[in-house]
Amino acid sequence: MAQIPLLSKLFSRISARLPGAQQKQPPAQAPRTGVPSLKFIFFIVDWNRAHIISRVFEEEKVRFHFVSKGKGTANSEILDLLGIGACEKAIVTCLEQAVLVPVLLKEVRKKLGFYSQGAGIAFTVPLSAINDPVLLVFKQSIHKNEKIAVEQALNASVKKDLEGRGGTMASEYEHDLIVSIINQGYSDELMNTAREAGASGGTVINARGQAHQGAVKFFGVAVQDEKEMLIILASREKKVSIMRAICDAHGLNSKAQGIVFSLPVEDVLGLSFE
Repeated sequence: MAQIPLLSKLFSRISARLPGAQQKQPPAQAPRTGVPSLKFIFFIVDWNRAHIISRVFEEEKVRFHFVSKGKGTANSEILDLLGIGACEKAIVTCLEQAVLVPVLLKEVRKKLGFYSQGAGIAFTVPLSAINDPVLLVFKQSIHKNEKIAVEQALNASVKKDLEGRGGTMASEYEHDLIVSIINQGYSDELMNTAREAGASGGTVINARGQAHQGAVKFFGVAVQDEKEMLIILASREKKVSIMRAICDAHGLNSKAQGIVFSLPVEDVLGLSFE
């Protein structure tokens, strides 16, 4: 009885070689329509270099991006290194597929690399959700640059295999973006507090506050129209101490009436080659 499967297999091979025999073709696979992994990219550079990044975005066919004007607050020791000093800054943000992020960062760094030290800094923040119309735009080109996607999948597989064998790999998130929203005029005081807690520097963005009346009553504060948003890129090990210092000195019970939260940062890259 054990020889029956072997005889059946041998008979099938002989039949397939007979004249007129037609080999069955495997059914065609339907194209995959998965959800693309998206990332939000931040570029912080001198204001007069924002057009360089916009030009790269046009060449790489980035669908849309946003440019905001801010003010740097970094001390002079890291001004030349990261280009986040006390001067006008451009905060350029865009949404892109995760597989294309390394390409985009490389091209921006190449264009800004012709400048001296202090070209700027770039980092990415993962998304947890997005509205359907925007997602549909990226779904239509999900198969673009499949070679890059395959290479990244292989790298991720190797990384997972090393972690399973007890290999030493970096943690998933090594940096955080600390965001503080405060009343106008208190950004310098808040940055001094953050520096004492371990922060290197940050960028100030002017904003306008809007709040529902119920929220105002709940917090017991008056919401001013003019606000300042201070963003600080910090290592994960320093995040808690910086946020605690900001909350203690500039929280809702202070004149700054600050609200503080943090976002995980995946990739950090200095835009200068030097």
